[in-house]
Amino acid sequence: MTPYLLYSDGEGTIFEDTSLYSVGRSGWDAYPIPEEDWIELPDGGNLYELPGRRGIGIDVKTGEMRLCEKGWAVAAFIPPAHTGFYLAAYETSQDAPTLPLFCYTAAGWYGDKFFVPAIRIERDIRQECSGYDQNKVESGVGEIVANYPHNRLVKHLADNCALTYHCPAARNYFLGRWECPVPTSPACNANCLGCISFQPEEETIVSTQDRLNFRPTAEEIVEFTVPHLETAPYPLISFGQGCEGEPLLMWETIKDAIIEIRKHTQKGSININTNGSKPDAVEQLMKAGLNSIRVSLNSAREDIYTKYYMPNNYSFNDLVESLKVVKKYGGWASINYFVFPGMTDCVEEYDALCDLIQKTGLDMIQWRNFNIDPDWYLGKMGIVEPGECMGVRQMMDLIHEEFPNVKFGYFNPPIERMVNYDTDFAH
Repeated sequence: MTPYLLYSDGEGTIFEDTSLYSVGRSGWDAYPIPEEDWIELPDGGNLYELPGRRGIGIDVKTGEMRLCEKGWAVAAFIPPAHTGFYLAAYETSQDAPTLPLFCYTAAGWYGDKFFVPAIRIERDIRQECSGYDQNKVESGVGEIVANYPHNRLVKHLADNCALTYHCPAARNYFLGRWECPVPTSPACNANCLGCISFQPEEETIVSTQDRLNFRPTAEEIVEFTVPHLETAPYPLISFGQGCEGEPLLMWETIKDAIIEIRKHTQKGSININTNGSKPDAVEQLMKAGLNSIRVSLNSAREDIYTKYYMPNNYSFNDLVESLKVVKKYGGWASINYFVFPGMTDCVEEYDALCDLIQKTGLDMIQWRNFNIDPDWYLGKMGIVEPGECMGVRQMMDLIHEEFPNVKFGYFNPPIERMVNYDTDFAH
């Protein structure tokens, strides 16, 4: 099975070009996609028109690669729980606009269905598109906001996250289940190129959402998180969300909140999503009762990481130390690993990831699709030649062989699943 290339007419209609087979991109280059890598586009996936870009395909008759001149290239957004193996392959014109901060996975058409080169990396269904009923979300928002009329954080999660941006975690909170987001910090100590909540005005990309603009109090945090931990199935609260800066800058508030939460309930788990920049703060949080950490990184190589994160007053070694601290206190340590085919799967990166796992005793890799314009990212990073690549699937297989105890997934596991990851997870 080899799917046909897709193109858009510029008016929102997508067609297949039966004279071209779809190919994928890794780094700067286009490659045929192995048959076994194609899966049907999962529910919740979307297709994007890529203006100013012509798709690259393999000519059905000659076997040569050429451009599709019929319309604009097309890429897929693949939903949470899935990781893409190849980017969409295209040639970009000089006047093409920079693409917004989404993932751009290759896509094709075969037998009346859309296909993408990807894998379901996570069995947890917590962000399945079919699991959300908007009427129930709105009803939950109305009820919970009425219960906490003076809580600014609940209002932020309602108005911004659940109702405006349709954040899956916020929607789950208002449905009374699973992971509850707890944004805390309007400030950040990194200047990530692809920040989704803050971009300089002069930049050609635009942040996809507005950042939290106040500092919640420990009391505000405790007020709505304790009932969630007490009543939700597989309960989990997570500091550090896409709509905020770096939560460790608010570590004192978070520490006070954790101590107070644990006075009221021992149920569920408490997690922080972070850049891991303050290992001393992480240690204080672990002592207070933090259960798990997820450190985000685009690369396990210090130079590639630093070019992207542009950290203020911290270094790559600090995040390594933060992961070690969590393990020292018996917590669960994950990385939020931004997968960019052609960079993530290069031999140098594989070696660096192996080294990171060995140094930290990492529990889990969350293989996340990197939401960024591929040309823009590689250009900003100054990457001309990424180096020899093995393919994302092969890299996953090799990591699994070398470190069989490291779990693969997409979401922060609740405490029940940490205990028995392979059999116990939220249904």
